[in-house]
Parts: sequence; C-alpha cells; structure tokens
Amino acid sequence: MKRHTASHIHGTKREPVRPLNRRRARGTELLGAGAGVVALALSSLPAQAHVKWFAPYIVGAPPAPISLTLADPWFWTGIAFVLVFFVATRAVERSSHGEAILAGLDRITNPLWQRLDDFVRVVIGAFFVAIFAVGGVYLTPDLKTPAEWVSWAQLLIAAGIFSRRTMPLSAAGIIGLWLLALRDYDLFHLLDYLALGIGVAGYLVLEASSNPEWRKHRFEVLRWGVAIALMWSSLEKFAYPDWFYPLVEEKPFLTFDMPRDVFIPMAGVAEFTMGFGLIWTPLVRRLSAIALFVIFNAAVYPFGRIDMIGHALIMAIIVAIAADHTREIHFLPAVKRSLAGVPVGLASALVVFVTGYWGFHIAVYGPEGRIGQPTGEIATHSHSPEHPHGPQAPGGIGAPPDRSSSMGGPAAQSGQDATATEPTAPATAAFRRP
Repeated sequence: MKRHTASHIHGTKREPVRPLNRRRARGTELLGAGAGVVALALSSLPAQAHVKWFAPYIVGAPPAPISLTLADPWFWTGIAFVLVFFVATRAVERSSHGEAILAGLDRITNPLWQRLDDFVRVVIGAFFVAIFAVGGVYLTPDLKTPAEWVSWAQLLIAAGIFSRRTMPLSAAGIIGLWLLALRDYDLFHLLDYLALGIGVAGYLVLEASSNPEWRKHRFEVLRWGVAIALMWSSLEKFAYPDWFYPLVEEKPFLTFDMPRDVFIPMAGVAEFTMGFGLIWTPLVRRLSAIALFVIFNAAVYPFGRIDMIGHALIMAIIVAIAADHTREIHFLPAVKRSLAGVPVGLASALVVFVTGYWGFHIAVYGPEGRIGQPTGEIATHSHSPEHPHGPQAPGGIGAPPDRSSSMGGPAAQSGQDATATEPTAPATAAFRRP
C-alpha cells in the first residue's frame, strides 16, 4: 500500500507544528487531565453488545410507548450527565487549552494517522475474511443464510479492498449483500446495518477517487455512518427493554449492581449520546471515540469472539476517528461551535431518530405490530454454556449452510429448531419473515 503523508490524508496542508517546549508540556498536562475526565465518565458507562446476536427477539413486536421512556427519571439523569460532560468539553475546546489538548492527541496518534487509510482498508478486508471463515451469514451474526456462495462473495470483497481499481466493486458488493438479505429479513431489521454499510462503501469509493475534493471527505463519511448506526441501534433499549433481560440475568456484573430497569435506559443514553458525539466538534468526537472504544472492548470478554468479529468494523472506525487530526466542521458549524448548540443538537437528534424509529415501525408493521407464530425460540447462536439462555439455532454460527430447507432461506428451519425451555414472551421470541 502507498504510504500517505498527513497532507494526503485529508487533502489540505497541515499547519507547521510550533516548536515550543512550554506549549508541548502544557498540552501534555492538559491531555492527562482530559484523560482523567474521560476515565471518570467511562466508569459509569456499560459494556455494549448487540442484543440480536445474543438473545431471542421479534422485530415486528410493537415497541414500548416512547412516553414510558420520557417518564423515566433515569433516562433524564443520563441525559443530564452527558450534557454536563459535552458542555464542559466544548468549554475547554473553545478555550486556549483546547488546541493544546488536540495537539497532544495528534502527537500520540500521529503514527496511525500517517497510515490511516492502510489501517482502515486492512481492517475492512480482515472483517470480510473473518465472516467468510465463519460462514453462513450475510454481514453480521444475526443475518444468517444457507447460501454458501455468499461466503465466497465476501472473500472477493476482501480481495478487492487492496486495489483502488477494485475498491468500488467491493463497495458495490457490500451494498449488494445488504440488498440480498432483504430476501430473508425485514427492512426494519436491516436498518440496523444500513448506515454502517453505506459508510464503509462510501469510504471505499471516495478513497479510490482521484478527485482530492471528494477524497478528503472519506473519513467523514465513515464517521457519520458509525454515528447514525449507533444512535439508531441504541433505541432498542428504549423500545424493547425486555430483549435485554436475559443478558442482564445471565451476566449481572454488566449492570455494576444497578437494577436492570435503571441500567438499560442509561445504557441506551450512553450509546445514543456517544454516537451523537462522533458528529460534533473535534475534541468531543475524539473523546467520544475513545469512550466508545473502551466500551466496545469491554464487551469482548463477556460476549466472546462473535462480539469482536461483529463489531470489528465499528471499533476500527472508532479508532480512526480518535486518530483523525482534521479540525474542519462541515455540517452546521455555527451550531456546533456554540455551547447552546449542544443541548439543541442532542434534542434535535433525539426527536429525529425517535420519530423515525417508532414511525417507521408503525408504517411497516402497523400500530399493533406483527408478532408472528414462531414454532420456538431461535437464538442467533448455538446453545452453549457461554450463552445458556439461547436455544440452539440450526448449525450455529460457523456451521456449514443448511440446504435441507425447501423454502431456501433462514426462515425455514426444517424441524431442526430446538424448543425453548422457558415460556415464550411475545417480544423475546425469535422472528423471521414468514
């Protein structure tokens, strides 16, 4: 791969670093103070795992009324905590110390920044090699498919990452896999992965572009893709808190001894607001990325390699955001630079995403939802001591595709599904398109 200089990375010249030892020393001290603030914030944030990978669910079940979330004092407690953190961060960023902290982060991440495209491309390629090796999935662990040719398509996508001539083809392949999954899964389910898929595909197209004015936006596209994906998926914790009950009961240490109905909404707030932070000002987005990196890595130990593989792209992009030296703000710069813009922006994002989530669910499934008549609970993983609440899924992740189905998709399980050992609750049973 071609080694890029910093000016190649973002398409503009960097300002020369001022050789002032006193300034550097002050920046290092302030960076240490900032790290302490982040550590304090992280102490109250939970590990994050995608619930659909580890617990049964019904996508078409009617979500809990948003009024329940708005009446929850713990939701507002989380919002207040995050607003204080974001406003304080913006106040520091606007002061004379803000640039010193950013310069300190630049020095720490400069080796990665010099090769950031290589890093992102290698991780994208490694991700598709990993899911090729796992087999039996479209893009994520919950999107199962019996079609073996899908795995070979994933290997081709990985191979295309390492040449700029073929990167647009790999981008088309990513979008193509998402579209193919529509044969077997509902559109509302697949919206969890649309923004991230578009972000990665957009990066590959822009990275391959010979137009520097287009190419300089490639990391911004990645950042927006991850931010939207996190904000959208976080709403599950408000719409379907009962999906998370098996995980909380199985791994009670995740809640830090908080009651589950306190932990789940605050975890949702943490995920939504950290995703929101990725699209804000340079210091806010970089500290949000660092916080998210710690949170996602904390989930690897309790949830295993499936969580690591499934979140590999997000974690890599989060690292890229933390290492991004750019200072430009292209979307609503005046709002983002204002302290008052933080609560206004967060409130606007909540309104847009909540309206979209609940509104689109009603448009797809109707006000009463669509429960379906599953024959039994089907988890996204084979039953094992690591996931005791999940009944066996046919073959499990990594097993050879099941071709015995007469319906040609994961909806048909041919009597191989294990019956749940516990009563099936409407919102905690597996759902597949009928």
